[in-house]
Amino acid sequence: MKAQNNKWFYLIVLSIIWGTSYILIKKGLEGFTAIQLGSARIVIAGLFLFLIGFKSLKTISKKEWKWVTISGFIGSFFPMFLFAFAETEIDSSIAAILNSLVPLFTLFVGLLAFSISFTRNQLIGVIVGLLGAGFLIFFGKGVNPNQNYWYAGFVIIATIGYAGNANIIKSKLQNVSPMAIAVGNFASIMIPALIVLPFSGIFSTEVTTGEFFWSSLGYVVILCAVGTCIAKVMFNRLVQLSSAVFSVSVTYLIPIVGIFWGLLDGEKFSLKQFFAALVILLGVYLVNKKKTPQKAS
Repeated sequence: MKAQNNKWFYLIVLSIIWGTSYILIKKGLEGFTAIQLGSARIVIAGLFLFLIGFKSLKTISKKEWKWVTISGFIGSFFPMFLFAFAETEIDSSIAAILNSLVPLFTLFVGLLAFSISFTRNQLIGVIVGLLGAGFLIFFGKGVNPNQNYWYAGFVIIATIGYAGNANIIKSKLQNVSPMAIAVGNFASIMIPALIVLPFSGIFSTEVTTGEFFWSSLGYVVILCAVGTCIAKVMFNRLVQLSSAVFSVSVTYLIPIVGIFWGLLDGEKFSLKQFFAALVILLGVYLVNKKKTPQKAS
């Protein structure tokens, strides 16, 4: 019962944290380019994690390091750049909405690559949730016709990475502590990020003396400390407490938080989109309604 309550606590807190991340990315892009933001985010978050959990690296075995490294690249490195690029053209709330694609990809990546069983309710819940996300995207396009939705493809690619990451943690890293996974992830991706960072132009006078440099840097630091470090450890623990599909159900709630922040920042949102958000919540309920699992053939 305690584990059951804990997983819902993690789900709600992560929804708030990650739902806020999209507006922080948007604000960070006021002073940085997508490449500057992505590389700075990795380096700063990595430093935070090393400070609080460096000793946990000793608990990762040689066999597990391969999966920790893969997890780091597909679950952190590439998505951080992809979301930054996406939000140069689409609203933060739209990026949050598109992130709802993760559970669908998680279900099928788990089935095809890891032979993880699933229930009929989970499948129906994912479909209903995606239907709600589809409504949100469709209605959002009508409200914001000038946005370049080709950039939404960056978010879709990132969601596939998140799906693979959730399945790797559940299938290959179940015995590794959440802190060790998080620190190991960034130990693996820090070197390429440190190579990219100086070549991104972030230290140029044009950037450091820019109008939004310090405010954007502040948003990135908050994003790293809370949205990446704390949330990453919590997510890894959530996956271990529940299932890969349940853990990424957080992406059903993220759009609601993302839309809230978007409204405060002047982004448009309609009553039809509110209805679509309720459909997403129905998907969360169905995903977590217990029923006899069907084994993958």
